[in-house]
Amino acid sequence: MAKIPAAVVAAGGLVGGYATARFTKKRPLGGVVLAAAGAVAARQWTEKAGGRTAAALSAAYVAGFAGSHPLAKKVGAWPAVFGVAGGVGVASYLLADRRA
Repeated sequence: MAKIPAAVVAAGGLVGGYATARFTKKRPLGGVVLAAAGAVAARQWTEKAGGRTAAALSAAYVAGFAGSHPLAKKVGAWPAVFGVAGGVGVASYLLADRRA
């Protein structure tokens, strides 16, 4: 069975975490989705690109989550989430996924 690329997992975790929190009105549930996807992506990053790259991409994932909040005040919630998810997805592809 083929693995889902880490870029898709990470971007999907950011979008899915926000969507879960928004539509269920349960922010902790969104956090569970965000954390689970982040853990899966981090494991894949470690396997594909090593610990340092995985740490850098994990930091980008967390920074994307945190950065989407102030960005949302300027551009709106969904554009902010899609923007940071795209950025994390591109970074993941360039630093880890295309190596496989």
